[in-house]
Amino acid sequence: MTKPKLSKTAEKKPVEDKKCLEPTEAPPPPDAEQEPGASSAEAAPSGEEGAPAEDETPAKGVTLTESGPPAEEAAAPAVQTPVEPAAAAEPDPQPVCTPTSEPLGLCVDNVSDTSITLKWRRPERIGSADLEGYGIEYCKEGTDEWIPAMEGLTERTSTVIKGLTTGDKLQFRVRAYNMAGPSAPATLAQPVTIREIMQRPKIWLPRNLRQTLIKKVGDIMNIVIPFQGKPRPKVTWSKDGEPLDPTLASVRNSEVDTIFFIRKTERKHSGKYELQVQIENVEDKAAVTLQVVDLPGPPEALKIVDTWGFNVALEWKPPKDNGNCEITGYTIQKADKKTMEWYTVHDQYRRTHCVVSDLIMGNEYVFRVFSINLVGLSPEPYCTKDSVYIQKTGIIYKPPNYKDHDFTEAPKFTRPLVDRSVIAGYNATLSCAVRGIPKPKVTWYKNKMDISNEAKYRMISKQGVLTLEIRKPCPFDGGVYTCKAVNDSGEDTVECKLEVRRK
Repeated sequence: MTKPKLSKTAEKKPVEDKKCLEPTEAPPPPDAEQEPGASSAEAAPSGEEGAPAEDETPAKGVTLTESGPPAEEAAAPAVQTPVEPAAAAEPDPQPVCTPTSEPLGLCVDNVSDTSITLKWRRPERIGSADLEGYGIEYCKEGTDEWIPAMEGLTERTSTVIKGLTTGDKLQFRVRAYNMAGPSAPATLAQPVTIREIMQRPKIWLPRNLRQTLIKKVGDIMNIVIPFQGKPRPKVTWSKDGEPLDPTLASVRNSEVDTIFFIRKTERKHSGKYELQVQIENVEDKAAVTLQVVDLPGPPEALKIVDTWGFNVALEWKPPKDNGNCEITGYTIQKADKKTMEWYTVHDQYRRTHCVVSDLIMGNEYVFRVFSINLVGLSPEPYCTKDSVYIQKTGIIYKPPNYKDHDFTEAPKFTRPLVDRSVIAGYNATLSCAVRGIPKPKVTWYKNKMDISNEAKYRMISKQGVLTLEIRKPCPFDGGVYTCKAVNDSGEDTVECKLEVRRK
């Protein structure tokens, strides 16, 4: 009895590991002679053609024996379990890792005689597996052999490949790696010749160094001036047109900048420093002006020029040593010779002469002057060689002589009389206002007749306001009333009409 042949669905092996697998070739197609829909429990025909394949495994419940006597001749017949036909099940989904997409933006960042700097960006698609790194290869022009540019992989997106031969024309490519293997390569658009690219020398002088650099004596000076140029330029410093003395300052140069350093500045360091960057016959220059300042010396030739009353006039000359910067002013002080306590009279005084006032009679004074510049006061002042004594003098009072002012003024009416119409039997008043110095004499008239002594009328004068009161006027009291003001300077008159109506 021969071994039964199992269907393909029963031959499927269990999946041992669900890790990401590399793509493999497709499995061979099933046997064409097998009829579709054949039961998995159907026995194979007898003979050698029915022998199962070496990699086939029996289905569940089927017992396979070696070829030999029939099963009924065996000592103990095998217990067989009925086998149901296996349904065609779909294969279990397995995660399959794929390589990443190619790196992006591969370009050349720098080239020298023996090295090249490449940079790129991460791939757009990484996949389910993590990115392990990048591999860089190069190929000489005219060959098809790609040579690894470095051992292993790099995780950075830029690299410097060194040890190249000057003059070679090389093509470069970069591939990203993950568990599935390398990605498609990112290749430069054209080969690169390994040689230094000429770059014109250029000094980038910082803005704060374009004007005079002022330092105090004892300060540290440390300036950095960047520049560019390829191949590496020759850097030269000079001071006031002469080569820079190494004992005067320290200079340290790199490929991209130069450092000028003075540990402790002195007055002798002041001057114009010139930087020259040169590549063959091409050069660039820049200048830095350094001014080291110090405290000034004292003024010169201080003397007392004049004395009067409580005042003393002083005069002096500017100092010989201004501290290598402009003198901004002077401080003037005074002291009584009895106490020798100094008091500041003027501070930040810009002239070279001044007047000291408010001195006390009977005291003797001395004076001194300091110079001032950007750093501060001069260490020592210049003092007057002589002192000045403020004399006590007698005081005679002379009263001032003033010219008397003429206050006289002719009379002038500031408010005239106003025509009125009144009712008979009721008191009526006429009023006006006048001014004048001395006080003018006032006279009232009716129809040019003086009425000053008439009992019917009462005349009032208060603060220049003149009032004429008419007691119970009758139609006969109507007419023209006149007021006249007279003093020594002149006279003035006003008049009005009064109408008296019956009830």
